[in-house]
Amino acid sequence: MSNRDAVIVEAIRTPVGVGKPGKGDLDGIHPVDLSAMVLRGLVERTGIDPAVVDDVVWGCVSQVGEQSFNVGRNAALGAGFPESVVGTTVDRQCGSSQQAAHFAAAGVISGQYDVAIAGGVESMSRVPMFSNTEGGDGPFGPMMKDRYEGRLVNQGISAEMIAKRWGLSRADLDEIAVASHERAAAATDAGWFVDEILPIETENGLVSVDQGIRPGTSVDSLAGLKTPFQEDGVVTAGNASQISDGSAALLIMTSAKAAELGLTPIARFHTFALAGVDPVIMLTGPIPATQKALAKAGLSADDIGTFEVNEAFASVLGAWYSEIGADRDRTNPSGGAIALGHPLGASGARLMTTMIHNMRRNGTRYGLQSMCEGGGMANATILELL
Repeated sequence: MSNRDAVIVEAIRTPVGVGKPGKGDLDGIHPVDLSAMVLRGLVERTGIDPAVVDDVVWGCVSQVGEQSFNVGRNAALGAGFPESVVGTTVDRQCGSSQQAAHFAAAGVISGQYDVAIAGGVESMSRVPMFSNTEGGDGPFGPMMKDRYEGRLVNQGISAEMIAKRWGLSRADLDEIAVASHERAAAATDAGWFVDEILPIETENGLVSVDQGIRPGTSVDSLAGLKTPFQEDGVVTAGNASQISDGSAALLIMTSAKAAELGLTPIARFHTFALAGVDPVIMLTGPIPATQKALAKAGLSADDIGTFEVNEAFASVLGAWYSEIGADRDRTNPSGGAIALGHPLGASGARLMTTMIHNMRRNGTRYGLQSMCEGGGMANATILELL
């Protein structure tokens, strides 16, 4: 039996920009360059020689156009890493960079790597969502379509289905959204994000704050928004995640390698889990993924000091609360994707970066992260503070 482990010695992210051309703080930066900036930042903060990196495992959802042709490898080269440092790009939909972290940690534990970087990017202002699905007959073949008899729907409809199944009202969802903005604004004001955010130089100046946070958001201010997916529905733009630009990265290695390099680990990977669910309702995966991770770890929800559950839609989080029974005060304590944004391929690493810094700041032993993924999947990860 191997005694190798996988630890995270640093985790950083860009601020998250609004993912709309001409309106976002980061929309002038090519996604390869945005990724390269984070890779450089990781090296500069830790002082490592990038030549020791065995692989860059990078998440990205819309792998087309500027995000095509293996953005992970291109980012490493753009960052000035030696040409000997390879990279690969992962697509597990919204969980792409969380899966990248799983792959990197597994590679370290198995001995394939001593040092790896995991992370991801999405520039939704430059590479619009679903632009990689255009052409031909779309991403679903005839056999898959036949299996689900034309019931495959977009995620907004899935979010409406979840709200109906778990009895979540418009007010329930809007309250989750308000909490997200309140917490993100408070975290920003308190300086909680300073250590995790790498300021980015743009043509318009230095960007160091997440752009999508709206202080003062209230249930009343959200009440007037339309329900675009269902005429009598409850899902709106105000209680769903934002379209965003951003990148995030984690430096992963064995604890022995960290000692050799003079680095102090922040946390170790404790438990990994995956779950697949019906791809029609699609977004319920964090429920079984969380349950599987807790069971594998021999822990209960009460043992987890902080949770990061991606706020793709407020109904996803509402259903998860109902089934897991987690303390809402310990869930997304710095806000979530409704306020901070959801740069698809980067979000898994962004959540993990935020969770790690929260754990270190508060001395929290265990943190659990999960996120729903297109096609009816979810990742869950438990980290242990060191």
